[in-house]
Formats: sequence, C-alpha cells, structure tokens
Amino acid sequence: MPGRRRQRRTEASKIDATPPWETRVRDTPPPTTGPYDERDVPDDDIPRIDLGALRIPLVEGTDLRVDLDEAQQVVAATLAGPHGTMQLGVFAAPRTEAIWDEVRAELAESMRGQRKNAPVSEQDGPWGRELHGTLAEPGGAPVPVRFVGIDGPRWFLRALFAGPAATDRAKAALFERALRDVVVVRGGDPLPVRDPVPLRLPPGVELPGQESE
Repeated sequence: MPGRRRQRRTEASKIDATPPWETRVRDTPPPTTGPYDERDVPDDDIPRIDLGALRIPLVEGTDLRVDLDEAQQVVAATLAGPHGTMQLGVFAAPRTEAIWDEVRAELAESMRGQRKNAPVSEQDGPWGRELHGTLAEPGGAPVPVRFVGIDGPRWFLRALFAGPAATDRAKAALFERALRDVVVVRGGDPLPVRDPVPLRLPPGVELPGQESE
C-alpha cells in the first residue's frame, strides 16, 4: 500500500529467508566403465560376493579371503590365484577430484624408504599410470608388486598385485578381469578423504569364534 513503511529485516527474518538447501550446482561425475560405481553397474548376471562397499566377482581359478585389522574389522579383500594375489581396498575421496597421483607419489616414497635403492617405476596400464616395485615380506625375499589406482565418484579403489602377476600381464589376466567387474557401493555416510570405506562379511558368513549362539 502507498505510504506503508518498509519493515526492517531482523536477523531472525534473514535466517528464515535463507534456503536450508545447498544451491551450488555440482558437476555430474562421468559414468564408470569398470570397476563400476553402483549407479553404473551393468545387467551382466555376473555373480558377485557382497562385502558391503565392494562387490567382488567370483572368478574361476581364484579364492577370496578378507583381511582384518586388530579389531577384527574387514579392511580389504584379497583374491588369490596360481600366479599371485590381488588385494582390494576402497577409500573415501572427493566427489570430482582425483587423488591417485598424490597417493601414488606417497607409495613410491614409502617403497623407496623401505628398501634402500629398491627399484620403483611408473608405467602405463589399462587404468592409467601404475606403480611397480618390490615389497619385502617379513623374513622373506622381496616380492614384485604393482599398484593400480582408480578414482571414482567419492571413492578411490586401490588394487595391489603381488607375485608373478605383478610383472606378467598374461598371469594377471584373471585378476584384471575381476578388477574390471568390481562394483563399488560408496554409501552416503560422510567420511574423511582417504579413510577406508567400511567392508563387512557376506551375509550369513561369520568369523571363527563369532558364531551365533
């Protein structure tokens, strides 16, 4: 109405007028092509073992075991075959920012520090730059290793090949096929960048000593 005084906005009214939702437009991550984010998983009928954040395909000629921390929590999964092993771990990452370059540099520094003058090199592989070198087993000879890193939407997947499969692509074929068919289920829980995304045993599977009464 003409002549009506405009009311002064109070701090409370400013808060009430502020949208409670985030208005920033986020970039849509590109689709994953294997390993897959859960939103991109194909209808391929491949049987996969459900470890929560990781669904790992069953590949003939390999065995799957879970790796536990001191608290008996599942932190990684390892596929074992006739030519070595492939350990898989999934970690929290930024939505659209890659971290593999930084992680790879830190791994290389750690490997060089573990064994003086140990050969460490970067090579191109099916998923981009890889890290090749050796790791010493407790009380044993150095073992050839190959680190593969895949940056996904809010997750980072690390694969560690060890043994002959780390240096011979033909002997790594079973593991590479499994890696390409892995599905990552990041979930919506907030996690610090690089923290492991929690895994769990498959439904109905229990550790020795943890059987239901």
